[in-house]
Amino acid sequence: MPRSANAAPATAPRVGGLLYRLYGKQLERVVRRDDLPQHIGVILDGNRRFARERGLSTAADGHRKGAEKIPELLDWCDELGISYVTLWLLSTDNLGRDEAELSELVGIISDSVAGLVQQRERWPGLKVSGIGALDALPDELRTALKEAAEATADGAGMHVQIAVGYGGRQEITDALRTHLRERSELGESIDDIITNLDPDHISANLYAAGTPDPDLIIRTSGEIRLSGFLLWQSAHSEFYFCDPYWPDFRRIDFLRALREFQSRSRRFGR
Repeated sequence: MPRSANAAPATAPRVGGLLYRLYGKQLERVVRRDDLPQHIGVILDGNRRFARERGLSTAADGHRKGAEKIPELLDWCDELGISYVTLWLLSTDNLGRDEAELSELVGIISDSVAGLVQQRERWPGLKVSGIGALDALPDELRTALKEAAEATADGAGMHVQIAVGYGGRQEITDALRTHLRERSELGESIDDIITNLDPDHISANLYAAGTPDPDLIIRTSGEIRLSGFLLWQSAHSEFYFCDPYWPDFRRIDFLRALREFQSRSRRFGR
C-alpha cells in the first residue's frame, strides 16, 4: 500500500531521538563547566494528575510511576557528584488523605526505600535517612526507613534524605520545643532561654541537623510554591519550577534546572 502523502517519514522518531541525545550531551558539557549545587531538594509533585490525565486506574498507579523515576534522578546526581539529595515524598497534610489511598502510598514509599537499599551498589557509598515527624508514620514506613538508615549508616557517598510525614512549620516547632526542653532541663529560666535564643539553636535541632542547606530546590508539575518544604533551610536557596509532572521529569529537565541555577548570582543576603 502506498504511503500517505501526509505520513511522517519512518526515520523521524529516530532523528528526533538523536537530536534529543545530542542536545542532552551538549547541555551536560555546559553544566559541568561551572559550580554545581552540593545539595538539591526535590518536591516530587504531580503523580496523581499524571495518573488522571494518562487514564491510569488509580492515583496509586501514578505514585508507582513516580517511584520508578527516583533511581533515575539519583543516577543523574551521582554522575555529577552531587552529595546531598532530599526528596519530599509525603507531607504531614498527606497523612490525612483517604485511608485506602494513604495505605497504598505508604506501601509504595516503603518499597521504594527498600529498593534503594537493595540497589545501593549502584551508588557507591549511598546513605539513606528519613526526615520528618517519623513517630507519626505508619509502622510499615517507619520500619522501612529505620532499616534503610541502619543498612547504609556507614555510607560516605551520596546522602539521600527521604522527607515523609514532613512539614516545614512542624519541623521548626519541634526544633524550638526540643531546644526549650533541653535548656529547661539544664535549669535555665524561661527569661534566660529567650534572651539567649539564637538561630543556631533552631538549626541544631532540625530533623536533618548537620546537613548543609539546599542550594537548589526543584518542584515539578507547574506549581509555583514551596508548600513549606525545607522552610528554615531554604532561606538562601535557589528555586526552579518546571511544568512536567514528576513521572515525566527527564534528564534534560534536570540539566536545565542546573543550568538555570548556575546563571543566577547568589548573594546569601549580602
